[in-house]
Amino acid sequence: MKIRAVPINVNYRYTDAELVYLYNNSEMVALVVEDEYLLTATAALPQCPGVRHLVVVGGEQSGGDVVGYESALAAQPDTRDFAPRSPDDHFVIYTGGTTGMPKGVVWRHEDFYYAALSGANLSGPPRTSLDEVVSAAVANANPTVLLLIPPLMHGAAIYSLLTAFLMGAPRVLIRAFDPVECLRLIEAEHITGITVVGDAIARPIADAIVAHRGEYDLSSLTLIGSGGALFSPQLKDELRELIPGLVIKDAFGASESGNDGVVEFGADGTKRIRSNPNMMLVDERGIALPAGSGEAGYIARRGHVPVAYYNDPEKTAATFRVVDGVRLAVLGDLGRMEADGTIVLLGRGSMCINTGGEKVFPEEVEQALKTHPAVLDALVAGAPDARFGERVAAIVQLREDVGADPDEIAEHCRAHVAGYKIPRSVVVVPSIRRSPSGKADYRWAKEMVAQT
Repeated sequence: MKIRAVPINVNYRYTDAELVYLYNNSEMVALVVEDEYLLTATAALPQCPGVRHLVVVGGEQSGGDVVGYESALAAQPDTRDFAPRSPDDHFVIYTGGTTGMPKGVVWRHEDFYYAALSGANLSGPPRTSLDEVVSAAVANANPTVLLLIPPLMHGAAIYSLLTAFLMGAPRVLIRAFDPVECLRLIEAEHITGITVVGDAIARPIADAIVAHRGEYDLSSLTLIGSGGALFSPQLKDELRELIPGLVIKDAFGASESGNDGVVEFGADGTKRIRSNPNMMLVDERGIALPAGSGEAGYIARRGHVPVAYYNDPEKTAATFRVVDGVRLAVLGDLGRMEADGTIVLLGRGSMCINTGGEKVFPEEVEQALKTHPAVLDALVAGAPDARFGERVAAIVQLREDVGADPDEIAEHCRAHVAGYKIPRSVVVVPSIRRSPSGKADYRWAKEMVAQT
């Protein structure tokens, strides 16, 4: 960002087809990759002529357009040969799309600072000048020391890392998730908070605490926060019993809107977003719904929001709108606004599957299933899962007089989609239920997979 380059995140779990799409869609010109991922990251490059430079971290390889990071760094002059930075400089976060292919969310730096990085202040009003940011960071005598577990390819992890950086607060990174190693780091680094992705990460940590009770000093830990997936109420109760006084927070946000607030659970299980003046509900036209109307609408954020999906004007028009001169990011979540401005979460407006914080869109997995020679039709939906919240589950209709093993059908998808998108269960049915127009009956699909 300091040299005015536009950073683009790449999910190391993507397949060749997904990487080809991302490299070309983003119009990237340089790829920075760790040595251990070199083969995975470069397999797609023959189909991506725009990528002209390859910088390898951890391996001093060179030749042609390939250079080692340390060598490249040492060869650079210390003079500034680029224009001054601007609030209009861009930061792009690639996230899953409704077709399954990634979408590049284009942020202006100023908007990203205020919406995603909370204005460098998690407990008060945003800081509005460089001097104010630096002064507050220097004066932060007892900063939160956070163990950041989610990988930095995800927007929520980037939000956390850069927010802490601006606040002068240490962040401890763990290279590969190991719950016992997390306990060791809490003791060794005096961790005060942990960032997780719902039960998928928090459940193994809770189990490790029980299995290694008394072996590690966890007295410094006061906070566990989740982004990308909500905790289950049962796990919250268990964690509070294991660590008395522990504060547990469910964050609500998105790559398309930033850090939007905290989700609170009512005694009746109702989920509410704590009042945020930038959050609102809109109808399908993007018109604001009044508080207390009882109408369901799409949750949206106004003000400091992204400007576009890169190279995708159609999806941009649907999500990033200007209504009455105000820029909006309209999310896929449905809600109802109460009289006091609190937003009640009603659920996702699409069939997106959230499996441990990873977003999986049914259409892409269905397409992968249909490439199997025995599969005539397929639907994919999220089935309840104790650890990941949801798991990817499929219903398939086989071709007449053709048989196939469900496990083999699921494994067939590995060549077409990332591993976390592969169905964890496949149910074979005589026929897929669709409307006369051919529209999929996803309500039926969810009922079916819930029984598996």
